[in-house]
Amino acid sequence: MSAYDAFLLVSFGGPEGPADVMPFLENVTRGRRIPRERLAEVAEHYYAFGGVSPINQQCRHLLAAVEKDFAAAGLNLPVYWGNRNWHPMLTDTVAAMTAAGVRHALAFVTSAYGSYSSCRQYLDDIEQACARAGAAAPRIDKIRHYFNHPGFVGPLADAARAAIERLPQPVRAGAHLVFTAHSIPEAMAAASGPPGDRPPPGRYVSQLTEAARLVAERTGEHPWRLVYQSRSGPPAQPWLGPDVRDYLAELAAAGAPAAVLVPVGFVSDHMEVRHDLDVEAAETAARLGLPVQRAATPGADPRFVSMITELVRERLDGTAPVALGRLGPAADACPADCCRPLTPVST
Repeated sequence: MSAYDAFLLVSFGGPEGPADVMPFLENVTRGRRIPRERLAEVAEHYYAFGGVSPINQQCRHLLAAVEKDFAAAGLNLPVYWGNRNWHPMLTDTVAAMTAAGVRHALAFVTSAYGSYSSCRQYLDDIEQACARAGAAAPRIDKIRHYFNHPGFVGPLADAARAAIERLPQPVRAGAHLVFTAHSIPEAMAAASGPPGDRPPPGRYVSQLTEAARLVAERTGEHPWRLVYQSRSGPPAQPWLGPDVRDYLAELAAAGAPAAVLVPVGFVSDHMEVRHDLDVEAAETAARLGLPVQRAATPGADPRFVSMITELVRERLDGTAPVALGRLGPAADACPADCCRPLTPVST
């Protein structure tokens, strides 16, 4: 058990107006020599939504809900919020925590899984922010992976059932569940396993598969598959697949009556959800004549908020960890060589 004196929400960040879009994308891709024309292409996805990513506002709502849930549970922890790529920047937040005298904080990251970009990179960001804050910076511990916690699985299962109910009645019973997650390079996925156990698929794919299975078994007798979206690497580099649009084409060709997209890899509606699923995948399904609905992400559900409180309780007072399924609760801390730093995923 450890004594903590603050809670820190750590997220990806996103632009909140057209003028923010290119600086944000430059932050995301800094040091990777991404061509300017590629950034301009991705920027159009944001401009189509007014230059605003939904993620920052969702973090504000989540933080407000967490504060209320902490108060109801008797947790007297001030809450802070810092992003990797846009304001409020994590470095600024850690500097403010240092100035306020915070000594030991517990960080909740808006990613449920283990890989370089979804776990280790956040740990590196926290370490760098603390280094910049100086010797008085707080120690910051990251909360464990929560892909198989009831507060994550339950809301996704309910959202999948609700999406099925939005399909035309004649096709509901035969609808396929299509679980989607951000694709990453196959080498990065293989490197996400623990030391001495690094064959593909690694931790990221194993955790995603387990989360999808847990949701599917709570949704009814529907065929399901884990697929990927938002690939952004060069064609010669192998990435996890199949791509969601390719799989929708396979379903249509096989005569599937309908599909429900379940963004199991996402806590909230990133731009990848709004554009890659709600626009591109939806357009593909319409062209194929395949009825499709998209399930909501879990971040706005009260059970997700309560999960955060429970995860904090685990570290504060030794409450027994809760996990569904076969893999059990994740470790409090990743092994030093787990999720090794490889080339991160661009947006």
